[in-house]
Amino acid sequence: MPLAILVTGANGQLGSELKALAPSYPACHFTFTDIDELDITKLPVVMPFMKEGHFDVLINCAAYTAVDRAEEEPEKALLLNATAVGNLVFGCMATSCFPIHISTDFVFAGDQAWPYKENDGTGPDSVYGITKLQGEEHFLDLASRGMIIRASWLYSIYGNNFVKTMLRLGDERKELRVVNDQVGSPTWARDLATAILEILPQAVNLQKPEIFHYSNEGQCSWYGLAAEAIRLAGIDCMVTPIQSSDYPTLAKRPAYSVLDKSKIVNTFGLSLPHWKDSLKNCIESLELYGVNTEQNRK
Repeated sequence: MPLAILVTGANGQLGSELKALAPSYPACHFTFTDIDELDITKLPVVMPFMKEGHFDVLINCAAYTAVDRAEEEPEKALLLNATAVGNLVFGCMATSCFPIHISTDFVFAGDQAWPYKENDGTGPDSVYGITKLQGEEHFLDLASRGMIIRASWLYSIYGNNFVKTMLRLGDERKELRVVNDQVGSPTWARDLATAILEILPQAVNLQKPEIFHYSNEGQCSWYGLAAEAIRLAGIDCMVTPIQSSDYPTLAKRPAYSVLDKSKIVNTFGLSLPHWKDSLKNCIESLELYGVNTEQNRK
């Protein structure tokens, strides 16, 4: 019997990558949902859907990810990042479905200078981070088994993300000013989606809820990521480093949020691509879709 997998938030970056990969996994039967198919914020909607679906695995990619707007819409962020997680895990426990929930590096304060392990103390400084941490807490309170995967600096050929924004602005401007005092590890959503599907046969045997970290190898600042993206795309635009104080935002970002991935590597035998290699692959994929045009090249 194929493994029946429910993917929520299927129109986002990670969900879209899972859709693209699905045909390569014939041993899995996927059901992709977003708000139009399943309102995960409403338990009376979630429960019958999950009971009728007889799902073996849930991959929850849904989230309120507008970091700055969350400061002005905390109720909406809480509903999707926390309440909905509780609804989904409750549904999973009632139907013997294995839950996988995607969380974020923003659950950390970002005030240490070495990679964060799964059991390091959290301390988010933004509504986004706070509500994502509350989602983790709901998961751990309700789940008898399952996994939370914290990822960082996610980007993809799909949806809105930092890399695509930098390429678009680089096409339009002669100079980009990007913060150089926030450090993390970029994650190509295609790599994360692949990793999830590859570890599934082992992951479903976990006998308790566990947290894992995932990102590409290496680290950089937002400036470093932008500069490398512009270079790889061959766009004629200067990228200039600035301080966070020069670019105030509604939400405070962690100054350092590099994740220690040794647990997921050692548990499942994963090999993690370096962020520069994955960025190159992503940009090559973007170019196939016509995101950058020849007249904008050097």
